[in-house]
Amino acid sequence: MTLLHTLIQLSYFLAAVLFILGLKGMSSPLTARRGIVWAGAGMLLATLITFFSPAMHGVSNYVLMIIAIAVGGGLSWRYGKIVPMTGMPQMVALYNGMGGGAAAAIAAVELFRAQHFIGGNFQLQAHELMASKGLTLAQAGRLVDSQTIGAYLGSAAATLGILGALIGAVAFSGSLVAWAKLDGRLKRSKLFPAQQMVNLVLFIVTVLFGAWSFFTASLVPVVVFFLLALAFGALITVPIGGADMPVMISLFNALTGLAVGFEGFVLHNPAMIIAGTVVGAAGSLLTQLMAKAMNRPLTNGMFSGFGTAESTAASDTEGGSMKEIQAEDAAIMMTYADQVVIVPGYGMAVAQAQHKVWELVQLLQGRGVRVKFAIHPVAGRMPGHMNVLLAEAGVPYDLIFDMEEINADFPKTDVALVIGANDVVNPAAKNDPGSPIYGMPILNVDQAKNVVVIKRGRGTGFSGLENSLFFADNTRMLFGDGQEAASKLIQEIKLL
Repeated sequence: MTLLHTLIQLSYFLAAVLFILGLKGMSSPLTARRGIVWAGAGMLLATLITFFSPAMHGVSNYVLMIIAIAVGGGLSWRYGKIVPMTGMPQMVALYNGMGGGAAAAIAAVELFRAQHFIGGNFQLQAHELMASKGLTLAQAGRLVDSQTIGAYLGSAAATLGILGALIGAVAFSGSLVAWAKLDGRLKRSKLFPAQQMVNLVLFIVTVLFGAWSFFTASLVPVVVFFLLALAFGALITVPIGGADMPVMISLFNALTGLAVGFEGFVLHNPAMIIAGTVVGAAGSLLTQLMAKAMNRPLTNGMFSGFGTAESTAASDTEGGSMKEIQAEDAAIMMTYADQVVIVPGYGMAVAQAQHKVWELVQLLQGRGVRVKFAIHPVAGRMPGHMNVLLAEAGVPYDLIFDMEEINADFPKTDVALVIGANDVVNPAAKNDPGSPIYGMPILNVDQAKNVVVIKRGRGTGFSGLENSLFFADNTRMLFGDGQEAASKLIQEIKLL
C-alpha cells in the first residue's frame, strides 16, 4: 500500500508538471500546439492514475467514470473537429463552464455526503467511514457525532469546499450565458433597473447561505446556496457585450482554475491543487492585463451594461455619412502605398477570410509594400482570437504587432485596412466622454492617411455602438463579406 501510495503521488506530481509545461507552451503561438499536447498528456495521466487509487479516495464507481469519459471525450473530439473558427469563442466559453460546473459538482457531492453522515444510524455510518477513509472506530465515531458540516469535513476543507462551490457555480452559469450570447441564442445584453444593487444583495445572500451551510447539518441551505450561486453567475454576465466579453471569458477561466484548486484540497489531490492554482493565477493575470488594456475596471465590465440598448442610445446618432469605395480603387490605393496596416476583427472570423487576407498580403509584399497586422488585446470574442485566426492562415508571427507596438506607426501609414473591427478602432473612446467605451485604449487607425473599412453593412456591430471612424473624411467603406471583398482586392491587384 505504501509503494502504491508513493507511485500515485508521483504520478499526480508528474501530471501537474505537465500541466505547467503545457500552460507555458500555450503562452506563445509558436509553441501553442506543443503546449496543448503536454497538457493533454498530463490530463490523461491524472485520469488513468485515478483508477488505481481506490484505497485513497474510496473510488468504486468505475462504470460511471468510464461512461462519463467516453461520452464527454467522444463529444469533445467530434465537435473539436467540426467547429468552425467563428464558433471557437463560444466553444471555449462552454468548455470552460464545464470545468467550473465539475468543480461545483465535486463540492456538492462532498457537502451532501457530509450531511448524509451527520446523525442517523451511528454504527452503520461509523463502519462506512472506517471502510472508506481508513479511520479507527474512535475517529469515525467523532465524525459521525459531529453536528455540523464544517465540523465533519474540518474547518479548512469545508471552507475551501464551499468557496470552490461558489466560484465553480458562478463560472458555470456565467459561461453558459456567455456561450448563449456569443452563439446568438441570447440576442442582446439586458440591463434591468438597480442591476448593481440586485447583484450585490444577491452575492451577500449567497455568501450568507454558504456560511449557514458550514454551521448546519441541514440540506436546505446547501441547496439554496447552489441555486443562488448559479443565479448570480448568470445575472452578472447578462449585461456583458462588446469588447468586455473577452475579459469576462478570461475571468471565468480564472474562476474555474481556482475552484478546481480548492476542490483538489478537499479531495487531497495534489494534481488538482497545482493545476487549478496555476490556471487560476494565469487567468487572473490575463484578466487584469486585458482590463488594463481597456482602461476599464472589472466591475465596470460586469455591471455597466455595455452593449445594452440603454448604454448605446446616446451614441446612435453620428453626424455625416459613410463614403463608399470600390474594390478597384482600394486595390490601387494599397498597391502604390509604402506601408499598409491591416486591423482584423470578428467580421474577418465570421467571413473566414483570414486565408484570403494572407494571400492579399503576399501580393502586396510582392509589389514592395510593407504590410503589418495590428492586434488589439480584446479584438474578437475571446483572448487571442485574432492571433489564432492569423496563425491558422500561416501569417508569420513577426508581421503581427500588439497595440502598444503599432500605434506609433499609424501616422506614417498610407492605408489602414480594417476588416470587421468596430469598438477597438472607435475614436469615440478618445473623443466622446459620453460614450460607454470612453477611456478605452484603441488602435489609432484614424491617424492613418487613408482608411479602408471592409464591412457587411451600415449597421452597428456586436456592442451596438456607432463608430465615428466610419464617417471620417479619410475613411472609405468597402461594403461586403470579408472573404468576398478580399477576393475582389486580390483580383484587382493582379490586374494592375
